[in-house]
Amino acid sequence: MNAVVIAVVLMIILCLCRLNVVISLFVSALVGGLISGMNVTEIVSVFGKNIVDGAEVALSYALLGGFAALISYSGITDYLVNKIIDAIHAENSKMSRVKVKIIIIIALLAISIMSQNLIPVHIAFIPIVIPPLISLFNELNIDRRQIAIIIGFGLCFPYVLMPFGFGQIFHQIIQSGFSKAGHPIEMGMIWKSMLIPSLGYIVGLVAGIYYYRKPRKYIQRDEVKETTQTEIKPYILVVTVVSIIATFLVQLFTDSMIFGALAGVLVFFVSRAYKWTELDKKFVDGIQIMSFIGVVILSANGFAGVMNETGDIAKLVNGISGVIGDNKLISIIVMYLIGLVVTLGIGSSFATIPIIATLFVPLGESLGLSTMALIALIGTASALGDSGSPASDSTLGPTAGLDVDGQHDHIRDTCIPNFMFYNIPLIIFGTIAAMVL
Repeated sequence: MNAVVIAVVLMIILCLCRLNVVISLFVSALVGGLISGMNVTEIVSVFGKNIVDGAEVALSYALLGGFAALISYSGITDYLVNKIIDAIHAENSKMSRVKVKIIIIIALLAISIMSQNLIPVHIAFIPIVIPPLISLFNELNIDRRQIAIIIGFGLCFPYVLMPFGFGQIFHQIIQSGFSKAGHPIEMGMIWKSMLIPSLGYIVGLVAGIYYYRKPRKYIQRDEVKETTQTEIKPYILVVTVVSIIATFLVQLFTDSMIFGALAGVLVFFVSRAYKWTELDKKFVDGIQIMSFIGVVILSANGFAGVMNETGDIAKLVNGISGVIGDNKLISIIVMYLIGLVVTLGIGSSFATIPIIATLFVPLGESLGLSTMALIALIGTASALGDSGSPASDSTLGPTAGLDVDGQHDHIRDTCIPNFMFYNIPLIIFGTIAAMVL
């Protein structure tokens, strides 16, 4: 019995049974650790020590959530949504509704992609943009699973292919993983190697949008209909724009999402555009929305630490390589499946790279894979599972925005659709890349 496989499968089953993700991660880590021979004290110690690794990211998300809530409180998104709904009612034609749907798809794609590189706020844009749009989605009977697919694409595709923002971090981790495995590579080789695998995301996006194209009815909740403002004062608009610019510039120069978010928040408080008591309440509400994601990330780091401590990841790779021999195609597919299992469990493609690189690089070299093929293999294997993992911020983020009225299930409406439409094409295109490069 492999402790890692059992722990990941158990975690997925518990999540599907609607057990809280945090509890599922802890229970699975406990079971996996016990199966590997660790005692409870060791498991708790390792889990606790590794939680610290995700503390900065968790705090960043919480603060960005508070900042996002203040942006939303300014009423900009509500104002735009009301104008769009009024235009739909005024024209009241099928063509106008189709046009709005197309605009929504293009706009969300652009915003999601830019959140990874041009304005690297990651999932913090979701509580700003999505909740005010829920009433519009309901008005147009848009299937929210389609929206989850669109946002999921924007959160994953850019970092896999583009060496900018979060993509630069992802590519640097790949380069570091190869160096540690004794196989140095140049940064410029990575995006070229990932061109073919990244096509899987494009195919999955098109297929997902088409599959969830049919109308889906949602109950229009009273709390969703409410908007903050019907008109925006010029001063409020200026403050909001300045806060966004401040967040971007501070994050750019300090390379810290924490200080970037604080800068944007301080602009709102110093401006005196609202009473501090009002801002404080909204700020705390925003922190609460994103804090759960932060807690999941902390728990996922603890889970990953326990899985590494078991030593069963290396045993899994070595055991499989001993069975499949030197069959290149089967070996590649199996390595992808291992990457899928690891990333599904820990919820982070970035954290998966160091785990699998030291194991897959020598295994790939023994199969005669070229350097470009090895890069495609490692990059794709680590990205697999990010789209669909219950513990991934790429799924937690969309759910946090789409489930504001309790009508969007994390597993069934975000994780499963993203898993089906992105991971399968990724394996197919990743296999082609590893075979032909």
